Amino acid sequence: MLLPRLLKPLHKRVGTLGLVLLAALLPPIAELLIPQVNFTGRLQPILIFAILGFGLNVVTGSCGLLNLGVAAFMAIGAYTYGILTVSVYPFQLGFWGGTLASLITGALAGFLLGLPTLRLRGDYLAIVTLGFGEIVQDVLRNLEGITKGSQGLNPLPHLSILGMELGSSHPKLSYLALLAFVAALALILKNLERSPVGRAWTAVRDDELAASCMGVPVVKTKLLAFAFGASLCSLAGALWASFLGSTGEPGNYDFQLSVVALCIVIVGGRGSIPGVILGAFIMVGFNSILLVELSELLGKSGFSGTQNVFASPSNWKFFVLGLALIVMMRVRPKGFLPQQTGRE
Repeated sequence: MLLPRLLKPLHKRVGTLGLVLLAALLPPIAELLIPQVNFTGRLQPILIFAILGFGLNVVTGSCGLLNLGVAAFMAIGAYTYGILTVSVYPFQLGFWGGTLASLITGALAGFLLGLPTLRLRGDYLAIVTLGFGEIVQDVLRNLEGITKGSQGLNPLPHLSILGMELGSSHPKLSYLALLAFVAALALILKNLERSPVGRAWTAVRDDELAASCMGVPVVKTKLLAFAFGASLCSLAGALWASFLGSTGEPGNYDFQLSVVALCIVIVGGRGSIPGVILGAFIMVGFNSILLVELSELLGKSGFSGTQNVFASPSNWKFFVLGLALIVMMRVRPKGFLPQQTGRE
């Protein structure tokens, strides 16, 4: 009884978003206490996928548009970053130049895709974005002269601050830099929620006809959400390429990646910024940390995936994820941290 009373004033002071970001500071602190465990290195993908979730949350959570092609915008950001920073091309803009260019390219791609398609609704828009994701994969795969095909573009510069390149040699600094990206974007999106633009997005999501009758330019509002969300997804792609030091092959940016991003938004809470961060920790953490540890534990115990198909966690992870989503839809249909409708 005493702990909730102590936490309640803290929650009122910093809010749910502040508590989530404060919790994200625990891994580097824990790593100082347990140096042999690489917390920060393994959690960096989670922060990048949180940014990807932010992009989808603007489109699907705030504006109510079902986008099944966010992996395509992530690929556009990754390959824009790769082309502009890899040593085989003359541009070599470095991390910050490549990241800024990825943001602009993603926004432009979202604008060009949304311009002819955003008059569609519901399933039709979802099918268009799904098709766009498949087209981008094939284009990147076939432009071998530019994208190097399945080989990908590498080596790419890692995240850098004040001229110092961070990578696997500085996992704590890399983690803190990515956390700063997430915190800055979360604060921008939180303020955007309360702005006229954010309120217009919410109005279109709740009732498009009523919003139109109240003078909200529905198509322009959707187009802005689509372009802004695409720019954030492209930013996630650029950060992903810098984290890996390579764009990877185009097949990595498939429909499965879009589904993971959608699950991040749904599990955390549609329209909720702290919910997206929590959803990224749950979904990506399950796949990249829990399953890896479980595989290693089964391997040490003498189990092998070649002997028994159920011995490898990767063979039944989708069953577990699907079952968890079904249970959550029954128990918490609005997500773990649903969007606050009133004053916080």
